[in-house]
Amino acid sequence: MPGLPPAVRFRRAVVMLAVASLGVSACTSDDTPTASEAGRTLKNHILQLLKERNAQNVTITDPGGKNIPCGDGHAKQTFAARGDDLPERQPAALVDALVGALKRVAPYRVVSAGESGQPVRVEDKQAHTVLVLSAPLKGMYQVSGETQCLVS
Repeated sequence: MPGLPPAVRFRRAVVMLAVASLGVSACTSDDTPTASEAGRTLKNHILQLLKERNAQNVTITDPGGKNIPCGDGHAKQTFAARGDDLPERQPAALVDALVGALKRVAPYRVVSAGESGQPVRVEDKQAHTVLVLSAPLKGMYQVSGETQCLVS
């Protein structure tokens, strides 16, 4: 490229970079995680959510980490944990608090919500995870989740 005007060299460099990046992206799959990768994200999101709520005595109720077949070489993973808050806090307040803290964890959106105090189902499409936020008793958070069916 020596001897070419700087503007032409610059344009050539930009075109070469663009072509190179297209070649790289064409060789890689989309950014869909494997079931194991999404399972780790699921676990991190649930534990981070309980941490955001300053839950005490966090107990893992479903350790996950296992691929559950869901057909065609795909699998999903699950994870669940619970934690305590003030014993007098009502389930509706606890569920609302979980929903409010969720935005500090990941870009989940509500996909279904029942009446006040009932479990709320949320989804993070980028992470391929779904959580169920609930409070079965006064002063107790419960969060469970699963990944979508993904390549195992």
